[in-house]
Amino acid sequence: MTDTSSNDTRAGGDPRPRQGETLGEMGGIVDLGMPAPGGAFDDHNPPDSALIGDCVHCGFCLPTCPTYALWGEEMDSPRGRIYLMKQGLEGEPMTDSMVEHWDACLGCMACVTACPSGVQYDTLIEQTRNQVERHHERSAGEKALRGLIFALFPHPRRLRLMRGPLRAMQATGLDRALRRTGLLERMSPQLAAMESLAPRLGRPEPLPPYIDAIGQRRAVVGLLTGCVQGAFFPGVNSATARVLRAEGMDVVVPQAQGCCGALSAHNGREEEAQDYARRLVDAFDVARVDYVVVNAAGCGSTMKEYAALLADDPAYAERARSFADKVRDVSEILDELGPVAPRHPLEMSVAYHDACHLSHAQGVRAQPRRLLEAIPGLELKEIAEAELCCGSAGIYNIINPEPARELGDRKAANIVATGAQVLVTANPGCLMQVTSAIERSGHPMGMAHTIEVLDASIQGAGAGVFAPTPAAR
Repeated sequence: MTDTSSNDTRAGGDPRPRQGETLGEMGGIVDLGMPAPGGAFDDHNPPDSALIGDCVHCGFCLPTCPTYALWGEEMDSPRGRIYLMKQGLEGEPMTDSMVEHWDACLGCMACVTACPSGVQYDTLIEQTRNQVERHHERSAGEKALRGLIFALFPHPRRLRLMRGPLRAMQATGLDRALRRTGLLERMSPQLAAMESLAPRLGRPEPLPPYIDAIGQRRAVVGLLTGCVQGAFFPGVNSATARVLRAEGMDVVVPQAQGCCGALSAHNGREEEAQDYARRLVDAFDVARVDYVVVNAAGCGSTMKEYAALLADDPAYAERARSFADKVRDVSEILDELGPVAPRHPLEMSVAYHDACHLSHAQGVRAQPRRLLEAIPGLELKEIAEAELCCGSAGIYNIINPEPARELGDRKAANIVATGAQVLVTANPGCLMQVTSAIERSGHPMGMAHTIEVLDASIQGAGAGVFAPTPAAR
């Protein structure tokens, strides 16, 4: 990434620390109330000045921030980005350089976990991105790319329509031939990244609207099938339904459900995210379930925040709060209720990758590990630099392919170093990103969602189902 921090300006000069000066020595942050006139932000939910004031610029976030780890640039660290937010509140106009630094953030929330002061950076960056999308004029190319992404990925039906052509390309080898020419890379690195991340597609596995529990019913749960998960990883949804059923849960699959709004919420498309949230609340209200179960980390983190997302909507505020209280990651609900289905041995070693929006945003770390460790014969291995994002981050690896690739390769090296036979994680974006990086590393491994490993153990399928397939890239 080009270092443009020298273009950041404030009244009186350069915002960056002078030589020998830290951000913490540049003056305290006061409660500014409404943004200063003429500044970067309007008065509709600007970055919260009180939350900005919580940051004491201690630097504990720096080692966990992916972009700071890559570039060592202060303004590409959480505390640097918070300082730019402060500038905007104080009256500095929104500049291209400010937006570049905010856009470079992966939104991984590792800084939230690391922060000893409890700074709510997740709230601040989403508030800021909402402002950016309202007030910053992007280039024609950026608009076109983002328009394509949001016309496709939040729409399950459109993604399912893509399956046929994509499977045909993969079956004939046309995708590999196109990749070898380098033509798409030269035309658009972003589109090339999108194509290279596409998983090898199997057969579709549609789920019925209602699936009865095996044995005594312990709960009635609704299952989010998701957008990318449902279209590109249907086997994960099928495995989720089987495991929930085996553990004594009736599973409701609302046919009217659509996108949860996670991609929109994380990228400043506030009204769009709110619309998706309302529709999903409606779909699951009709289902009348005890819990709403999610097997995609990014979706779960957003759905748990629906109360905040719809707080200003009098028709949905209370319904959104009730909905959010029911949301559970699949590992949470299984750990919370405890096992009843017997586990069969899986003689294999597994490296577990913490999806950022599961570990940092939701605080779900121990539950998936407990579930995996309870499988006879399975050896769980930890990954170095576990707190660092793999570079997927929703649409980040499409919008910013170069740093995403660097982070993916760094993550792949740490995974390979464990010597594990299978990489396990809990998010479709991570699976696509890490699979691509592992293939580049030349060290083939099996890849699986956490729930697929549990399903294999309950079904007695054996470890062989996770043997790596020949690289097709």
